[in-house]
Amino acid sequence: MVVHKPLQLPLDLVLDAAHNRDDLVVGPSNEQAVALIERWPDWPAPVAVLAGPPGSGKTHLAAIWREMSGARSLTADQLTEGVDAAEQGPVLIDDLDSAPLDEVGMFHLINAVRQNGTSLLIVSRRFPQAWGVKLPDLASRLKAVTTVEIHEPDDMLMMAVVTKLFSDRQVEVEPHVVQFLVRRIERSLSAAMEVVARLDRAALERQCRVSRALAAEIVAQMDGGQQSLDV
Repeated sequence: MVVHKPLQLPLDLVLDAAHNRDDLVVGPSNEQAVALIERWPDWPAPVAVLAGPPGSGKTHLAAIWREMSGARSLTADQLTEGVDAAEQGPVLIDDLDSAPLDEVGMFHLINAVRQNGTSLLIVSRRFPQAWGVKLPDLASRLKAVTTVEIHEPDDMLMMAVVTKLFSDRQVEVEPHVVQFLVRRIERSLSAAMEVVARLDRAALERQCRVSRALAAEIVAQMDGGQQSLDV
């Protein structure tokens, strides 16, 4: 008779993404953006734009800056409210691409920031030149902003992030497993968080270690089973 090892059902805990400075891993792809955040309030201009692709860590940096500055966080469709907020202190507009650009609202927000001597951080996937601005006065204001690009994480940064995510969960993983994951998952911090969470849960359920074979299985699931497994 074959005795099957019972699955251990882990508590379905949701671990919030850590968005403080101690959890930030710095590498060539994000060091300029990190330097901008850490330089506040000594910015070259009162308005800064942090531009980069999805999953590059823009939200993490924005959260760090919000904590540092006490900024009020607004969405892309709340630019008019930002005028009043700028009278009180710094303002953060995260994910500007989530709504059509309110050019008049952005113009008045930038003016309010400048008039009140405060700061504005705008997080966007695109540079201001690609926003398709039609309002001449806004286009003129945007020429004076500080723009910093954050790139997709490189291999070294991805390996450091994946290693840290496992460490935060108190999961020991061999370096070759981390290398395997970095070569196969989407090059984004969100993908790193997802694969680590899935592997942690699978290892708890099966009461096993996070091996290369388990990593290959989870990556295949994330890819819909389409990816060839090189194990």
